[in-house]
Amino acid sequence: MDDCIIIGAGPAGLTAAIYLARFHLSIRLLDCGSSRAALIPLTRNHAGYPDGIKGTDLLADMLAQAEKYGAVREGVTVDAIEPLDEGFAVIADGRRLLARSVLLATGVVNNRPSGLADDVHDAALAKGLLRYCPICDAYEVTDKRVGVIGTGDHGMREALFLLGYTRDLTLIAPDVHDLDPACEAALDEAGVVRVDGPCGGYAIEGDQFVVETAEGLLRFDSVYPALGSVIRSHLAVAAGARASDDGCLEVDDHQRTSVPGLFAAGDVVKGLDQISHAMGEAGVAATTIRNMLAEKVPLRR
Repeated sequence: MDDCIIIGAGPAGLTAAIYLARFHLSIRLLDCGSSRAALIPLTRNHAGYPDGIKGTDLLADMLAQAEKYGAVREGVTVDAIEPLDEGFAVIADGRRLLARSVLLATGVVNNRPSGLADDVHDAALAKGLLRYCPICDAYEVTDKRVGVIGTGDHGMREALFLLGYTRDLTLIAPDVHDLDPACEAALDEAGVVRVDGPCGGYAIEGDQFVVETAEGLLRFDSVYPALGSVIRSHLAVAAGARASDDGCLEVDDHQRTSVPGLFAAGDVVKGLDQISHAMGEAGVAATTIRNMLAEKVPLRR
């Protein structure tokens, strides 16, 4: 039986693996290879990298650091977490793995604009023409022409946030705008242009991203989809953990879910959706796991 099984090898899962391996605990790091951090062309607000770092490079460096202390990443898909009288069974690719504790670090998946082909999406993302996190990279669109695909309260809030970087801003409805009077008033007061959809016909032309709308083709230096995300918390919820209405796992100050011995860190927990924040939560979770296990059976070398 392992001391801990970590599910997910993004920034949170890898940070936890480094901590737990250095605590001399036996761990498994299970990962299906779909960390959202791998999609980051260049993160410039992660401390310690003045010139920025690619998401894939950051993940590779973190995995190498975890492996230095004995952690091993297994490329598998986890199908279920089963609480036992003592510990957990984790079902992965037909195997039944036992652990004294489990840390879920499965993150979220961004909702993409409907009809956006994978090759266009990936190329636009790599060139900075398509962006998902204004907290991460709105600095890079300062004074540029920016489109936001979204509507409702979520679309309004993203547009208003981006006004801190550029005044050339257009809010495009995926279909038709669904804005209550308060949202409309806030956008009007801020001077945000609104365009109805449906939108599609996405293409890259030179250094601009093209969006087809009800008002014709519009060209932008960058486009932000404000379409929400899917929180990958289903494994923990199925195991009995409490979650918010939108699927974020509820945890205490030590990253403990409502299921004893089951922890969660990173974007799967309601929070800032930032690498640094995920890493901090993982450090707290890993230390709590170490102390919890030591209380049950003293840890000795």
